[in-house]
Amino acid sequence: MARGFSEREKETVKKSLQEACKQRWTQYGYKKTSVDELCKQVGISKGAFYLFFESKEALFCEVLCSVQEQICHSASEIINKRKNKYGIAEALKLIYREYDKNNFLYDSNSTDFTILTNKLSEEQSKKMEESNYRSKQLFLSQSDLKFKVDPDMAMSVIYSLIMNIKNKDILLRNHMETFDFMVESLIDSLCE
Repeated sequence: MARGFSEREKETVKKSLQEACKQRWTQYGYKKTSVDELCKQVGISKGAFYLFFESKEALFCEVLCSVQEQICHSASEIINKRKNKYGIAEALKLIYREYDKNNFLYDSNSTDFTILTNKLSEEQSKKMEESNYRSKQLFLSQSDLKFKVDPDMAMSVIYSLIMNIKNKDILLRNHMETFDFMVESLIDSLCE
């Protein structure tokens, strides 16, 4: 039988599970990350795990949505401080660097990610879709931002820039420098 946890312990354990999941997901992927390994890393029993999450998939869903929310919040803060194209450029650089740290954010076409999404409940799938939608709305929801091109084109360019991270290992130059150069070169064409 799982031991009881104080409210403070519950909060600490839940955050520790999320952080362990994020680390292992980035390093090994969804399929190769087991509940047993997460519990061992955090120092709880497998039975205790289910006091915090109904399933492995529920934890992964929460981690993905939480990371996306944190990135959107940080990017939005940058944009709100610098309400111009330079704020957008700075926010894009932040997003790219967070994607670099968390490869599960852009590896959605992998078999590993497909296995995860196939095991999600309807509610979890909806939660992930809503999180993805909010992420995509980050730049479109900025009332001070004026695009020089059709907003769909601007968002397609922004998405393409960020997803270029999938090519980071084959670039001739450092991928961060390359991304920064692309953003700085394109921002004048996208935004007023």
